[in-house]
Amino acid sequence: MGRQERPRRSRKEEARSPQIIFMSKLRPSLDWLLIFVPITVALEYVLPHAEIWIFAASCAAIIPLAGWLGKATEHLAERTNETLGGLLNATFGNAAELIIAIAALNRGLHDVVKASLTGSIIGNVLLVLGAAMLAGGVKHKVQKFNAVAAQTQSTMLLLAAIAMVVPAAFHYLTGGHARLREDDLSTEISIVLLVCYGLSLLFVLHTHKKLFSSERSDKVGNGAPCWSVSKALVVLAVATVAIAWMSEILVGSVQAAATSLGMTRLFVGVIVVAIVGNAAEHSTAVMVAMKDRMDLSLGVSVGSSLQIALFVAPLVVIVSHFTGPRPMNLVFSPAEVMAIVLSVLLVSQISDDGESHWLEGAQLLAVYIILGIVFYFLPEVPA
Repeated sequence: MGRQERPRRSRKEEARSPQIIFMSKLRPSLDWLLIFVPITVALEYVLPHAEIWIFAASCAAIIPLAGWLGKATEHLAERTNETLGGLLNATFGNAAELIIAIAALNRGLHDVVKASLTGSIIGNVLLVLGAAMLAGGVKHKVQKFNAVAAQTQSTMLLLAAIAMVVPAAFHYLTGGHARLREDDLSTEISIVLLVCYGLSLLFVLHTHKKLFSSERSDKVGNGAPCWSVSKALVVLAVATVAIAWMSEILVGSVQAAATSLGMTRLFVGVIVVAIVGNAAEHSTAVMVAMKDRMDLSLGVSVGSSLQIALFVAPLVVIVSHFTGPRPMNLVFSPAEVMAIVLSVLLVSQISDDGESHWLEGAQLLAVYIILGIVFYFLPEVPA
């Protein structure tokens, strides 16, 4: 009887296999959004006054491109350890944010640049890490990660938060009348932050790399082999160029779109643009968390916020002296400073014990939603 039933089950499985394959191809995928790349280009050159549609299409186009950028860096990360892999993923994952910031900088939209930087910092530690902890915690009851690495990153984030509080405090204490001094202060603080970021890389990758070492696998996803380095680099280059193009179109339409949709530029920068730019971190951090690789997930999410605060933000300030109508400073609005400080304190509290579960992820997401509501109702402040 057993031998008669086995072929019957095998035939059923064979009969279902084409359906399974067909359905797997119909599963939601970011790649389907690539259709918005030519749509964005067409709208930009055929209907240049349809700012809302251009803004929406360019946002949708950047998401799959950032996903491919994240996929390529994940394959590169698989050839290293978790720490260096997380750094690589955060670095190339932040390419979208850096490109968007420079594009807005060239147009003198400093408030949009600062808002997108703020949104990237809080988005990575609250939204991305929260989604990763929630998704990973649902599948795995308790997930463990390197507490030393988490504490080091939290301390560096606190340093970044202090560096953003000081220029804002200086601005409001002086009544905003020392504009030239604010620019000089921001430039000097930016240099200090870049030096600190370099020292943190030296600490993690060289002098104390044993504290951050962890196991790696030689497979990606569901067992697929790693890409070659050349293939990953080609995908990185193509995705970066495409993101730069879409970002330029996005920034060009953001002001008119925000006005038409009844949203402030602060909300668009902190929430909308940041979510679009964080697409790579979203997908990678959540996927690896579900595979119980929280060290890599933390390296991508918290490491990305750290890189935005200590590298991208000060780099943009320095670049602004050579491009755009005027230099940019590090004077963020009180709401942005509050959001960054609260986010840093919360993630430091949650990651201190080296363990995570789904409730902590839900708590991070709840704080992100609360901050999003606050930014939505904040009135537009004249530049």
